[in-house]
Amino acid sequence: MLLGAHMSIAGGVDKAVLRGQRIGCQAIQVFTKNNIRWAAPPLKDETIERWYDNLQEAGIAMVVAHASYLLNLASPDDALWHKSLDALVLEMRRCDALSIPYLIMHPGAHTGSGEETGLRRIAQALDRTFERALDAQVTVLLEITAGQGTALGYRFEHLAQIVQQAAAGDRLGVCFDTCHALAAGYEIRTPEGYADTFRQLDRIIGLERLRVFHANDSKRDLGSRVDRHEQIGKGYVGLEGFRLLMNDARFAQHPMLLETPKGPDMQEDVENLAILRSLMTERRECY
Repeated sequence: MLLGAHMSIAGGVDKAVLRGQRIGCQAIQVFTKNNIRWAAPPLKDETIERWYDNLQEAGIAMVVAHASYLLNLASPDDALWHKSLDALVLEMRRCDALSIPYLIMHPGAHTGSGEETGLRRIAQALDRTFERALDAQVTVLLEITAGQGTALGYRFEHLAQIVQQAAAGDRLGVCFDTCHALAAGYEIRTPEGYADTFRQLDRIIGLERLRVFHANDSKRDLGSRVDRHEQIGKGYVGLEGFRLLMNDARFAQHPMLLETPKGPDMQEDVENLAILRSLMTERRECY
């Protein structure tokens, strides 16, 4: 199983690969630019060269990127909508330069315009983005959200509607966040609940679109609609929820990435990865 974590790009995106290697990651997630700024200087040739050299040395099997949290493709504010679209195009091009196959993004928040309007707005933005980046090889993954505030994406139906309304739906996939799913109301802690959740996902979206997992425990319980990540086994998902996921043969080749709180030495990542590995006992079909 491709286990790993989100890695800092402090000092350059190429440094993230070596950080992941240091703690035994088989996969990593990165931002391709400063997450709290809209613009970014172009990637330097020497940075890109070091990126590929480090990837080869580290033996990292998969890298995915996460788009900036500044983006809001559902916004009714035209200026912010266009700014978000421009930023997404920029991030797609940076992913291509680094041969990153998946770019994960939160769908967006409607901020009062209503869910149907917000979902249409997202689909329109994605179509414009892909029109401007026709040659981009990256697949955009819509992440299930906790549904905090006016955030969209807390129901599988939201993600399915975006895919169906977007002309470029074949260039879209899904990222499943365990914390977000539980907070959104999907029971993943019991065999029955877990099986039902993924049956729903398959029926509504299609399991073939599910490409990446965020492995995060949750500080809040089922249906809280609050997005707060916790260390593995210390929150409401609990060890049994992760045991079901880690032993599901359908997802044996999917990247499973931590986004849990950590200090600069990443010791929390080391401990969380060890816990996840310890839960792998017997691969089985969980449906």
